[in-house]
Amino acid sequence: MDTKRLILFVIFSFSLMLLWDSFQKQNIEPEQVINTDKSLPQLSSDLAAKNDLPEAKSEFSLNTGESININTDLMELVINSSGGDIRQLKFNKHKSEDSKNKYTFFTSEGAPLFYVAQSGLLGDGLPTHKSKFSINQKSYQMDDDKLVVPMVYENSDITVKKIYEFNRNSYLIKTTFEIQNKSNKIINPSAYFQFVHDGLSSQGSAMMPTFTGPAFFTEKEKFDKLDFSDVDKKSFSKITNDGWIGIIQRYFAATWILPKDIAREFYTKKIFDNIYSVGVITKLSEIPAGQTATFESTMFAGPQAKDLLNQAAPGMNYAVDYGILHFIAAPLFSVLTGIHKMVSNWGISIILLTVLIKLLFYPLSAASYRSMGQMRELAPRLQSMKEKFGDDKQKMQQAMMELYKTEKINPLGGCLPILVQIPVFIALYWVLLGSVELRGASFMWLPDLSKPDTLFGNLWFLPLGPLPILMAASMFLQTKLNPKPTDPMQARLMIMMPVIFSFFFFFFPAGLVLYWLVNNILSIAQQWYVNRKIHAEALKKKGNA
Repeated sequence: MDTKRLILFVIFSFSLMLLWDSFQKQNIEPEQVINTDKSLPQLSSDLAAKNDLPEAKSEFSLNTGESININTDLMELVINSSGGDIRQLKFNKHKSEDSKNKYTFFTSEGAPLFYVAQSGLLGDGLPTHKSKFSINQKSYQMDDDKLVVPMVYENSDITVKKIYEFNRNSYLIKTTFEIQNKSNKIINPSAYFQFVHDGLSSQGSAMMPTFTGPAFFTEKEKFDKLDFSDVDKKSFSKITNDGWIGIIQRYFAATWILPKDIAREFYTKKIFDNIYSVGVITKLSEIPAGQTATFESTMFAGPQAKDLLNQAAPGMNYAVDYGILHFIAAPLFSVLTGIHKMVSNWGISIILLTVLIKLLFYPLSAASYRSMGQMRELAPRLQSMKEKFGDDKQKMQQAMMELYKTEKINPLGGCLPILVQIPVFIALYWVLLGSVELRGASFMWLPDLSKPDTLFGNLWFLPLGPLPILMAASMFLQTKLNPKPTDPMQARLMIMMPVIFSFFFFFFPAGLVLYWLVNNILSIAQQWYVNRKIHAEALKKKGNA
């Protein structure tokens, strides 16, 4: 196998690894997670017996009630008095895809996005997300460091206060149930907290698919996730004493976080065509007659910024899902953010990180380029051998092996160093693809490093910009520095590769293309230097012969 075939193999393998990693991140069905640990309360039986939780039905709709408009420093919300649902949530510091409006995270409009947060209590006379709460006012504005929004549900036996608490500079929303037992009997309540989400929105584009779906974390089994299509096949249930459950998507996450060391059951199920519930249920302590009990939980609803996730709950950092290469990607992102703290520009940070990685792998790259440079010097002799032996492939292979042995060249020498670097390249690919910090970050003519470069507009469906064009030019130049294949078919394929790859780069986020372009420029410079050195050595050898 000549070096050119090896290079093609490496390129093809790298592409397959990217596709396979993407496929795994979206389609791996987790192991069946029904927990049979008898030391834990079997909440599944309680859950199945309750009709107040959403079940599949002939039609899906939300109960109507009065709206409460809330404005904090970070969020704009609409809460409905029916169940106290959060039916709209917009981020003040993150823009929509058109960069004109606030980013809508939750909405009950369903066009196509349907995403609401619900919570309630289970037990005789207790309010669910279908119950009507009374409210004090219809509008709240955060003027201090804390904003409290109370609602009340009351009947002859109980009084329940449902209280939302918002804090300045925080994407954590505390939900408190204060239950007063006014009856003469014991109440045995359970509490549930869930998101209701459609199964189609926020899935990225055909050229750049991204994952949106349920995810959960426990200390024992760590992070895992499900595709909504998995829930179509079978409802999910897991009993644990810790952890969180929620829905993750590119750049943002929403999770329910309960207090530590409380038995809970995570669940997700299909409740209507293209509508799913994802949540957690837990049994509360019994409330004797005349007594009052309080239960607090927290919802995180915000961007997947590293510091915010680490502050929210253990394991929340996994919401930024780098797949099986998380152990490489997480340190890479830490280095990237460290560089950004010094230069205060994400575009420059990407360039400097690329240079740093290139320096780290310089010895491996040099060995690879040296092998390719030697093969380049042998190309004329290989072509002469091809013309001499014609279609006699066996004699051609024997002559090639003898030539490699005489010249002390390992035709596989250019392959292994490249293979070693592939996991780092893939990890950095996912780092740049999933970093919310790049969303809205500008660099030179690029208004947003998380979006394709469209400086020249669009040609039908193809975004046009100088960055992917430069990327295509760098790939074409790089092929010219490689050994020329003796096989005409391989030669034509090597000319086509920059065109094929560039087509995809037109759709990639600009931050990713910037990384690849800088990496290619550095590779071209290193390969040109090595080729020149090898050529000088070859001329010197001929002169001494």
